[in-house]
Amino acid sequence: MILLTGGTGKTGQRIAAHLGVQARIVSRHSPLRFDWEDPTTYAAALHQVRAVYLVAPAGVSNLLPAMRPFLEQALASGVGRFVLLSSSALAEGGPLMGEVHGWLHQHAPGWVVLRPSWFMQNFSEGPHRHTMDQQSTLYSATGQGKVAFIDAEDIAAVAARALQQPDFPSGELLLTGPEALSYDQVAEIFSQLRGTPIHHQPLSVDQLAENYRQAGLPREYAHTLAAMDQAIAEGAEDRVSDQVQRITGRAPRSFADFASDAYVARKGDPS
Repeated sequence: MILLTGGTGKTGQRIAAHLGVQARIVSRHSPLRFDWEDPTTYAAALHQVRAVYLVAPAGVSNLLPAMRPFLEQALASGVGRFVLLSSSALAEGGPLMGEVHGWLHQHAPGWVVLRPSWFMQNFSEGPHRHTMDQQSTLYSATGQGKVAFIDAEDIAAVAARALQQPDFPSGELLLTGPEALSYDQVAEIFSQLRGTPIHHQPLSVDQLAENYRQAGLPREYAHTLAAMDQAIAEGAEDRVSDQVQRITGRAPRSFADFASDAYVARKGDPS
C-alpha cells in the first residue's frame, strides 16, 4: 500500500489516478482521517504501508518539528520509501521543506525529494486565476525573472514511478517544464487566448508579503514565500531540466498547451 498525504491536493489526486488501488488517500477530511497535529491518526494511516508521499502541512514555517513525529513512526512501522514534495526554490537544509529534505537524507532507507518549479495550475486552480478573472492582472515580485513552470500532471507521473519502483534511486529531482517564461510572457499568452489584455503588475517583496498576510498567512511564512519571488527576479529559476523526459519517457507539457486547455475548460466553468 502507498500512502498519499495531501491526497486531495494538486499533485496527490493526480498521483492517485496513476496508482489506482495501491493508493491510500488521507487528509484531515478524508474517511480515513489524517492530521499532522494529531498523532492518534498516524497508526491507521500507516497500516501495511510500504511507501509514503509527503505533502507538508500548509502555513507552517517550522516544518521539521511538525512532521518528524509522523516520519519517525513511519520508519518504525517499516516504511521503506518516502517521496517528499518540495520546491526548486528550497535546497537541502534550507527553510521549510529543505529541513525535511535533510532529515530524510540522513534517516530514511529510501527517499526521493521532488523539487518542482512553480505549478502551471497556479493560473487555473490557484490565486492567479482569481486576479486574472476579477482584475485582469497578475501580481508578482518576480520582475523580469523567468520560471520554467511545470504541469502538476508531470510531477505526478514522476512521483508515481518513485513510489512504485523498488529500485528507483534515492536523491533529489529538479523538475521543470520545457521553457522558462517571465510573468510578462505568461500575461501575454493569456491575453491572446482571452482576447483581452492581462497585465503583469510588479510588486515589491514587502508588498507581496503583505498580500499574503492579508490572505491569512502567518507573517514569517508570508515573508518566506515572498522572498521566493525575489529569487526569481534574480534569476534563480531561469533553468530547464530533463528529468521529466528521462523518467517518464515523454516531454513535459508546454505552458502554451496548458494555458490553451485551461482557457477552454474555464469557458465552460462559470464559477
